[in-house]
Amino acid sequence: MPTWDPQQYEHFSDLRGRPFGDLLGRVGAEALGRVVDLGCGNGPLTLTLADRWPHAAISGVDSSESMLERARALDESQRVHWQLGDVATWDGAGRADVIVTNATLQWVPEHLTLLDRWLAELPSGGWLAMQVPGNFDAPSHRIIREVARAHERAGDLEGALRDAPVESPQRYAETLAAHCGHFDVWETTYLQVLDPQGAQRSPVLEWVKGTALRPLLDRLDESERGPFLDELVERFDAAYPRAAYGTPMPFRRIFAVGRKD
Repeated sequence: MPTWDPQQYEHFSDLRGRPFGDLLGRVGAEALGRVVDLGCGNGPLTLTLADRWPHAAISGVDSSESMLERARALDESQRVHWQLGDVATWDGAGRADVIVTNATLQWVPEHLTLLDRWLAELPSGGWLAMQVPGNFDAPSHRIIREVARAHERAGDLEGALRDAPVESPQRYAETLAAHCGHFDVWETTYLQVLDPQGAQRSPVLEWVKGTALRPLLDRLDESERGPFLDELVERFDAAYPRAAYGTPMPFRRIFAVGRKD
């Protein structure tokens, strides 16, 4: 997993948080015992679960200690149990009433197998809600792959590139349908308007530095990062021109929610 920077990730927090609310809007669970957020990150979205289900035991699981430190600092009332762990090896589905995983499974290879196992172990009446980015064919990601594969250290960077780490909405629907009497799968393209104040040199670069670029930056040393980022900025400027109201960046996301019989 990449090295996460909570401060960088918190840039554009309103845009990053909106899909979480859209996802939870389709979860109809009422009184609950336990809710788990897998890949909870820096914590503010997980805390909204404690607001919605104040009498449930809320757990947030993440593989980044720096993200969890930020989450614990935000959780002044200690409403959430924050746990360091790998989503790929998590085995608590049998004790959960709701499993939420938001913008996480794109980092987990073969995650359809995980979803199938979680759903098989989920108690009757339990819910699973997931969201993953579906924009890996977008100009931002194509540019990152092209620049990395033309780099003098392309062999080292190749392992950090991900061409198609998520499935189609239909594949997620098939996985949920095998276990759930009710399921809902959809996709949305948000027209994200970045940096309307015009304060950032390259708002698209600032966006991807919080997520997609993290594995690549981990593999480059300090002297290599500057030229690499400079080339990305030039390409991003052409692909995402600034408008008078900000820099528009379309972003597709895939959602799936199921309730087990």
